[in-house]
Amino acid sequence: MNKNDPFQPSAWDLIVAAALLTRLPLPHAPKQAFENQARAVWAFPLVGLLIGALMCVVGALALALGLEAGIAAGLMLGASVVATGAMHEDGLADCADGFWGGFAPARRLEIMKDSQIGTYGVLALIIVIGLRWMALATLINFGWGAVICAAVLSRAMMPIAMNTLPYARENGLAHSVGKPSSRVVQIAVITGVVLALLAAGWSALVALLVALACAALVRLIAKAKIGGQTGDVLGATQIISETAVLITLAIV
Repeated sequence: MNKNDPFQPSAWDLIVAAALLTRLPLPHAPKQAFENQARAVWAFPLVGLLIGALMCVVGALALALGLEAGIAAGLMLGASVVATGAMHEDGLADCADGFWGGFAPARRLEIMKDSQIGTYGVLALIIVIGLRWMALATLINFGWGAVICAAVLSRAMMPIAMNTLPYARENGLAHSVGKPSSRVVQIAVITGVVLALLAAGWSALVALLVALACAALVRLIAKAKIGGQTGDVLGATQIISETAVLITLAIV
């Protein structure tokens, strides 16, 4: 590593990343570990590995109890929602309501901040959850690698959006975390790709292209609608990328 590069990975980065992306009980981290949260986003794919592994354990237990694939897939989705506090789903719903419920960036941001959910948000959640459920039910018959692949690649897309999009507002989660450096983003993507290849083999490369395309599409829409990123945009990036990867691997 370049000696002039200030980035130095820390074992605490995984704890910080997990604190940002999950609601799981975690070891207590020192205060200084949270002083540069943007550095910790390189570990987002590792958090994806943790969430994906949890989903696989739940699915395997459901199948061992004699439950059908569809029910096992539903329980896997439930485990993911509980572990993450549904923050990514919430981001998707807020983006859907705001992007298409307002006619100006300021109004769209106002709608996104509203805790109530609208028609666009409900429909987005129904469609995405339904697609993930059906894809998982299909993939269960072919092993667990695809689940891990989707979980890690989708979370590797979030640092890209954090680095390439300006802040849409002067406060909020995305602003408080900060902008990761290009080196941090590169390590996040490389970590996600390596984990995906180990989990799903060469089909992970196809999944990577799909995830990159989905993340790029979300970035373009966010830039056009609100001028940049928020925590909701990052959540939407993750959930849309994960859904697309699951569908792609179900086809492949």
